[in-house]
Amino acid sequence: MKVAVLTSSRADYGIYRPLLELLEKDSFFDLNLLVFGTHLSLKFGNTIENIYADGFNIAEKIDTMPTGDSPAEISFSIGKTIEEFSKVWYKHNFDLVIALGDRYEMFAAVSSTIPFNLKIAHIHGGETTLGAIDNSFRHSITLMSDIHFTAAEEYRKRVIEIIGNDKNVYNTGALSIDNIKLTQLFTLVQFKEKFGIDLSIPSILFTFHPETVEFEKNTFFINEIICALAELKAYQIIITMPNSDTMGLQIRSELNKFIEKNANVIGVESFGSLGYLTCIKHCSMLLGNTSSGFIEAAGFDKPVVNLGNRQKGRIITPNIFNSKIKKDEIINAISKAASYSSSKETKIYGNGKAAEEMIKYLKNYANR
Repeated sequence: MKVAVLTSSRADYGIYRPLLELLEKDSFFDLNLLVFGTHLSLKFGNTIENIYADGFNIAEKIDTMPTGDSPAEISFSIGKTIEEFSKVWYKHNFDLVIALGDRYEMFAAVSSTIPFNLKIAHIHGGETTLGAIDNSFRHSITLMSDIHFTAAEEYRKRVIEIIGNDKNVYNTGALSIDNIKLTQLFTLVQFKEKFGIDLSIPSILFTFHPETVEFEKNTFFINEIICALAELKAYQIIITMPNSDTMGLQIRSELNKFIEKNANVIGVESFGSLGYLTCIKHCSMLLGNTSSGFIEAAGFDKPVVNLGNRQKGRIITPNIFNSKIKKDEIINAISKAASYSSSKETKIYGNGKAAEEMIKYLKNYANR
């Protein structure tokens, strides 16, 4: 089976890793990575270098990055991605294309396959994020796909509702749990040597992506967040930068100004999967509105202060403390999260064998 895997960012590549390793080792599969989006951007860390370092076969590099972060530039990038990928599908003959998640560039790449009648396997369908335009993209990818691998049973049921049948819809659990179970994380000493950050200090891992449904409110949101962060002197605050979304560059600019003025605040473009998981494991809590605050944080049973509506609609496990994006409410939620102990109810995203399950179902699908 000649398989193409779509990867557009550090985030999806880190999640894919357990599956990529099994696909690479299994002679049944011919693995080809199609690399695009922020992977090819120096501003976003040029993370294609991580893929080269891991030794996976990069079949194509496709330049699809928007020049800015306005709605018009994001829309133009969607069109450009469709156009550029039409050339890829014309050039190659793939038996299956694997797509993960809900990003606008992932939607565009999958959309371009439809005239070519390519088979799509979608990972992380059925989830809901009402505060992001990604919600529409995710469900659209689901409708365009032939095989579905969901992270939880609730999401499997939603995919069935969306497509109208249960054919090839599987709850495999999340690949991120495989990463947690299988990856030898950095020790505190190794992490400090590599990144210059001491995780033995009480730390908050912060990531805030734009709310793209009501993007005009992001200026207010980032100002409220920075006012809250400024009062957290008892913590080391580790900031990872936002996605390439509408108004993402403005948020990035405000965060960089804040980092420069505060000694207890550290900015990181990209830890890579190993570094990021290590940081989650050892930090006091996560703060922001990233999907890793739901799945990866649940895998470590780590408290999370989830801000605003970007992730609204996801399953809320006991480790998650929701907060409106207002200074005083954020500080109050952080205080509550600091007293969190643990809960078995966070373990809803599988047993760390999602990649094995996906391989099994892909082979069954190929042999029909």
